Amino acid sequence: MEHIFQQGSRPASPTFLMLHGTGGNERDLLPLAGHIDPSASVLSVRGNVLENGMPRFFKRLAEGVFDMEDLAIRTKELYDFIGQASEKYGFDRSNVIAVGYSNGANIAGNLLFTYADALKGAILHHPMVPNRETELPDLTGTPVFIAAGTNDPICPAEESTDLEKLLQNAGAKVELHWESNGHQLTMSEVEAAKAWYSKL
Repeated sequence: MEHIFQQGSRPASPTFLMLHGTGGNERDLLPLAGHIDPSASVLSVRGNVLENGMPRFFKRLAEGVFDMEDLAIRTKELYDFIGQASEKYGFDRSNVIAVGYSNGANIAGNLLFTYADALKGAILHHPMVPNRETELPDLTGTPVFIAAGTNDPICPAEESTDLEKLLQNAGAKVELHWESNGHQLTMSEVEAAKAWYSKL
């Protein structure tokens, strides 16, 4: 997978897995990583699927309707890639925190829904429930921050509250933060994510 790796200054800090939104690339969220924790290593990945020339992490059938078969394949592909990258770059595979926006948040969410050991934690900006038909692994104690929009036209508010409940039922420690700026990734929600992260 096309990616950028940046070595952090503190070995004990996590590696941030940065996952862009539709039409983005591996450079988009680098400033976010530096803002949340400048000492962390960064593995920023570009989605392998193109929709009308726009990179995504998995196919969809329509707005808000996921191609579930492709989602499963691409989630495994990303999971395997994190393992390969940890060997190549020498970061701790068990200390990876995903930071995703929109489509990137959805595949990060599906990593949590699929593998108990995929992520140490996650910051999900404007995610949807990736899969309502699956049984979640044991996520006891896994910290998850969700930033959602009360008026998000792409991701209705109940998607965020449903995701919160599903993750909590699997044992995750979830903080749900609300904004009123539609589907935008705003500085105020990044600040809220940073404050949440600083308490981990």
